[in-house]
Amino acid sequence: MVSFSIISSFGDLPFPEQVAAATHASLLLFFLFFASARRVFACAIRRVPALKDDGRNPLPVRRDPGCDRLVEVGYWFKVTTFCCFFVFFLQAVVLGYETVNLVTGEVESRDFTLLYLPSAQASAWLVLGLSVFHCKLKALVKFPCLIRVWWFISFIFSLYIGYLDTKGLITKSISLNSHTLANYAALPALAFLFLASVRGITSIELYREHGDLREPLLAGEDEAGCLRVTPYSEAGLFSLATLSWLDPLLSVGAKRPLELRDIPLLATKDRSKTCYKMLNSNWERLKAEDPENQPSLALAICRSFWKEAALNAVFAGLNTLVSYVGPYLISYFVDYLSGNIAFPHEGYILASIFFTAKLIETLSTRQWYLGVDILGMHVKSALTAMVYRKGLRLSSTARQSHTSGEIVNYMAVDVQRVGDYSWYLHDIWMLPLQIVLALAILYKNVGIATIATLVATIISIIVTIPLAKVQEEYQDNLMSAKDERMRKTSECLRNMRILKLQAWEDRYRLILEEMRNVEFKWLQRALYAQSVITFIFWGSPIFVSVATFATSILLGGQLTAGGVLSALATFRILQEPLRNFPDLISMIAQTKVSLDRISGFLQEEELQEDATIVVPRGLTNNSIEIKDGEFCWDPSSAIPTLSGIQLKVERGMRVAVCGIVGCGKSSFLSCILGEIPKTSGEVSISGSAAYVPQSAWIQSGNIEENILFGSPMDKPRYKSVLHACCLKKDLELLLHGDQTIIGDRGINLSGGQKQRVQLARALYQGADIYLLDDPFSALDAHTGSELFKEYILTALAGKTVIYVTHQVEFLPAADKILVLKDGHIIQAGKYEDLLQAGTDFNALVSAHHEAIETMDILEDSSITIHSGAPPVFGKRLTSSPSSTDKMKSETPENEPPSEEKAIKEKKKVKRTRKKQLAQEEERERGRVSLKVYLSYMAAAYKGTLIPLIILAQITFQVLQIASNWWMAWANPQTRGDSPKTSSIVLLVVYMTLAFGSSLFVFIRAVLVATFGLAAAQKLFLRMLRTVFRAPMSFFDSTPAGRILNRVSVDQSVVDLDIPFRLGGFASTTIQLLGIVGVMTKVTWQVLLLFLPMAMACLWMQKYYMASSRELVRIVSIQKSPVIHLFGESIAGAATIRGFRQEKRFMKRNLYLLDCFTRPFFCSIAAIEWLCLRMELLSTFAFAVCMALLVSFPHGSIDPSMAGLAVTYGLNLNARLSRWILSFCKLENKIISIERIHQYCQIPSEAPAVVEDCRPTSWWPETGQIELVDLKVRYKDTLPLVLHGVTCTFPGGKKVGIVGRTGSGKSTLIQALFRLIEPAEGKIIIDNIDISTIGLHDLRSRLSIIPQDPTLFEGTIRGNLDPLEEHSDHEIWQALEKCQLGEVIRHKPQKLDAPVLENGDNWSVGQRQLVSLGRALLKQARILVLDEATASVDTATDNLIQKIIRREFKDCTVCTIAHRIPTVIDSDLVLVLSDGRVAEFDSPHELLEDKSSMFLRLVSEYSTRSSSVQDA
Repeated sequence: MVSFSIISSFGDLPFPEQVAAATHASLLLFFLFFASARRVFACAIRRVPALKDDGRNPLPVRRDPGCDRLVEVGYWFKVTTFCCFFVFFLQAVVLGYETVNLVTGEVESRDFTLLYLPSAQASAWLVLGLSVFHCKLKALVKFPCLIRVWWFISFIFSLYIGYLDTKGLITKSISLNSHTLANYAALPALAFLFLASVRGITSIELYREHGDLREPLLAGEDEAGCLRVTPYSEAGLFSLATLSWLDPLLSVGAKRPLELRDIPLLATKDRSKTCYKMLNSNWERLKAEDPENQPSLALAICRSFWKEAALNAVFAGLNTLVSYVGPYLISYFVDYLSGNIAFPHEGYILASIFFTAKLIETLSTRQWYLGVDILGMHVKSALTAMVYRKGLRLSSTARQSHTSGEIVNYMAVDVQRVGDYSWYLHDIWMLPLQIVLALAILYKNVGIATIATLVATIISIIVTIPLAKVQEEYQDNLMSAKDERMRKTSECLRNMRILKLQAWEDRYRLILEEMRNVEFKWLQRALYAQSVITFIFWGSPIFVSVATFATSILLGGQLTAGGVLSALATFRILQEPLRNFPDLISMIAQTKVSLDRISGFLQEEELQEDATIVVPRGLTNNSIEIKDGEFCWDPSSAIPTLSGIQLKVERGMRVAVCGIVGCGKSSFLSCILGEIPKTSGEVSISGSAAYVPQSAWIQSGNIEENILFGSPMDKPRYKSVLHACCLKKDLELLLHGDQTIIGDRGINLSGGQKQRVQLARALYQGADIYLLDDPFSALDAHTGSELFKEYILTALAGKTVIYVTHQVEFLPAADKILVLKDGHIIQAGKYEDLLQAGTDFNALVSAHHEAIETMDILEDSSITIHSGAPPVFGKRLTSSPSSTDKMKSETPENEPPSEEKAIKEKKKVKRTRKKQLAQEEERERGRVSLKVYLSYMAAAYKGTLIPLIILAQITFQVLQIASNWWMAWANPQTRGDSPKTSSIVLLVVYMTLAFGSSLFVFIRAVLVATFGLAAAQKLFLRMLRTVFRAPMSFFDSTPAGRILNRVSVDQSVVDLDIPFRLGGFASTTIQLLGIVGVMTKVTWQVLLLFLPMAMACLWMQKYYMASSRELVRIVSIQKSPVIHLFGESIAGAATIRGFRQEKRFMKRNLYLLDCFTRPFFCSIAAIEWLCLRMELLSTFAFAVCMALLVSFPHGSIDPSMAGLAVTYGLNLNARLSRWILSFCKLENKIISIERIHQYCQIPSEAPAVVEDCRPTSWWPETGQIELVDLKVRYKDTLPLVLHGVTCTFPGGKKVGIVGRTGSGKSTLIQALFRLIEPAEGKIIIDNIDISTIGLHDLRSRLSIIPQDPTLFEGTIRGNLDPLEEHSDHEIWQALEKCQLGEVIRHKPQKLDAPVLENGDNWSVGQRQLVSLGRALLKQARILVLDEATASVDTATDNLIQKIIRREFKDCTVCTIAHRIPTVIDSDLVLVLSDGRVAEFDSPHELLEDKSSMFLRLVSEYSTRSSSVQDA
């Protein structure tokens, strides 16, 4: 009976004490159960291996003998432990005191209820204290989540009970007792524990100790961090619900800036490979199911990810249902406060339901949002991989209809848009559900007037549809304009060297600015249309509410304060789906467009699988066999590219292919590779192939990676390859050896070096068949002949080799020579047989004879130099015996390092990379500087719009609160009471206030759009101008992908995101202050809770931002390699396919995607982690507010005002999390401004024009060039490349510049054009020091035909005369002179003949001739030829030289050439060696000097050609 009375007496306790005791007891039981269950589970796990294999010994724990683990306990942990035991001590004292009183008191008066709360609390705090102490033994970085929740709840209960006790003592309804005193005493300790629960960190650190060295264990992690899989994959239910699995990463981020290695790997199911395989298999299955019709990519995505979407739908549905609980119950709550109590404890039960609903809503919202983010991430990863794979397999015809920029856009824009649709996925079915729920609640409150709500809602939706269509049109046009600008930007960045050399950068910058203006026009329309949509978004609930209330009044219905507040809360919830509907329609349309674009691309024609037939090696003796081959790049063309091809190449044969420019030599190799569409015939290949293209394709990375090309390292083979390709000495001289980083597209290598790296790559693969497309054109005579001997004759002896060449001297070594003309093999046979046959082959050899004879005449002659020549011409220095090629960017002055030194250097690769030309992408660390915010705000109208925006938002908030307050105050509190004003006044005042508020929202939206547009345009123009004015070294060391990332992704953020983020942050701040204001007006006591809550929020935000900021920066940086690999792979697709390396590149793409998704996944999870904690805090604050309202005596507060507070309180958690989130997102997005700001600070090259020192319009008049002690280095940290070059090129003379590859020839030319500024010395042209005049004045007066011929996308006319300075007649004359007139006349569009991206539809030789045409049009007094004829045959070269002699007879012509006949008839020859002048004299004088280096070069060329001479 006693026990029964004890249990039954529990109900006599005050309600707060009942809840507190029950909660502590429940948490204690749960904790004990959880601890024991975990122990049992751990034991079971430990037993499993023993059952599997009893004989196997467990692995011992590896310990470093010199390394001890030290646990260091911080002050925070000590105080926390003390607080726990202090509270336990207080409760134990109370329990003892009350027990003594009960024992000594009378039996009849014993009240056992006094023991319930101290018993539960003493037991709980003892367990809590011991658990906290256990954290030290386990060296936990963070307190367990359950303990933190327990502390949090304890503080809330203590605060609430303390409030009730204080109120009771003031009103003298209770007397002071032990419970009250203990509660007051415990409150400071519990407040500290509340902060500890929010902070979470124990301040326990684990250290390693090595003698005197102490370091945190975490700091010792390097690459090992990457081996950890994210805890998300194995997290328990509680960890998933609270997102506490992210705590370890955030803890690291709070201590130091995060790096990529800190971020754990994704779980297998989340990795790109898994997602890609799933989507690809479903896509292929759909294609196979119905081959006739176009498969649906949307259906393939649904089949692949439906399970994720379905689970996510559960959270979305649950969230929608519980979000309507609050609006439904408000009317009951107002009735309760008005005195209409339906059942006992109704107030507390209502408050509990409100709290539970908000708690479920908070938890489900975070799971829903995280789920859609992960779903979007999976879809994006899978689609990106599919687009990449397709890009590697495209046929030539399909490739012509998609530029690399467009393919990158499919990945960067369309895939992103499809992934973002996951956010709108559930809106299709949720919108009707939300409307039905809203109508049900409204029907309860306003009756039949709900029909008006439905009609008004439908009208609101219909009004937004045309706006959404207009917005969609603007968005489409905006994206098209952006695509065009990005394509042109990409082209300009790739070809910045030629733009600077030709002084065209201003012209192309203006073209880009014009393209941006078109884009900006659509951006303006899109943003202002968005302002109208914002107005409708805020206006539609007002319109719906006015229609509902007016109808209700007109129909004679009586509105009550509770009903009105319930309706207003419902309208506020209904606002979201109404706003989302136009977005949903727009997003569906945009996603459909993107899906169609991607689907269309994925169904493009791939390379013919039957283009080549692979024959097993044992079945045939032929490596290659072509029967009746007919091939055509353009299937619609009537004239085939190659026709009548009959060829048999036996295993081990060497086959040379020759012919004039544009005859089809490169196409011939493409037909063997299966690259060119086959219209008829058969191509059979037996054995593996390696391909070396004419235009070198080099990957960004180091030299070793380019040579290995995915194969494992085999040191002996690697060394023999370096020797065969004459690369060994180069690498020994380099500071970083073969670890030297090559810039974007090999930009910091000379043409010859790029070719030899390509050849090394092919040789290392150990293929059976080698297809070499003119590999010797970029090499000097010595290197070329040595390479031919070591590479083709020695290293490839016994291999099948087909090599295209213009060098006739390499033809006799071939077993068979093919002569091509107009796509036909017109002659085939051995060298001697073809010579006797005469015709075209004879013409090629005759041209070579002609060139050699010129050299012979010069060698035999003994003509002395003209007596009037300056004495400096006779200068001859002792030439360096070294014939080593050098990297253009790095030429150390010290001796080559020994083998040991080289090994040591390679060990330091990671530490020394910062000294190399190509650098890792820079990123800021720590907080975003306030300067960045201020620079953005001042970018538009000097920041004058900011206060106007804030004022408009404050006015909106005040009017909105006033309109709601008016409705709550003016209506009767319960049915039967009389209203405080007439219906007309009620409606008119409400409409005035409500529509006034939405008008100010419109004003704010327009001001934000105006501000954002002006700031975005100003930042873009500043960045564009700075980048175009950057020195060439910036482009050499910065991959184009990085710059493109800033002008596309970051600029899009500035255009579309940041202004609305700023406006949104200001808006949310003011809304939050409004909510807090309304709640404190009714219950001022809540303010006491808001202060610690605000501190906790700010601390959490700071804690979160430390990690989030770095994660966003890492995400931005990791995006660049994905874009870069895309562009690089598409450019080198033929090489990748030639080596059969598609799988490896696909793996690389998947790896880079995972490197991007790892930080992205953590970034989105971190946002939800913060929001969850923010919303939980605000939910508890709301619960306290509700409890206070319930505990007030009836009649002490106005029920309608209390209802208004609850209406706003329902929105508190969403607003608080949105406030913190908007600030965090703003700071994350502002990183884009930071990144653009970085590119606005790039040091500029010299000014384009120096007004005080402008040359005359006829300068240079004579064209005399003086080099005075010229010293040049590529970078301050790198050695000199030119060492004190001094010589004079007389005006009007022809000067040949020769030397080994890498001797400084191209560097000298770059110094002449001031692409590199001299370290010392000067260059004087016609008595003007070129460093004193503007770069535009200098470069526009010089002309160059560069080593790498460049064509821009457009037309032939646009390529010859981009500045539009010449007539068509002059252009035709130039074309005739450069031997292209006939070719262009045959084109149907004539001068408007199209030029594709990179000039891919023109041969390399033809591109070189177009460059000559540019020089002929420009007619500058000084002309520089940098290997200008390397890619044309000897006959065409001879012809070009004659044209140059005729057309530029009065000009100074500086010719860099490896073909000695090209420079042999120059007036003067400058021989460079190791960056010094070895010789400078006339060719006649140099050839007479038997020790002359020039004579050695001529002899090497003659020796190489001796076989031709003998013939």
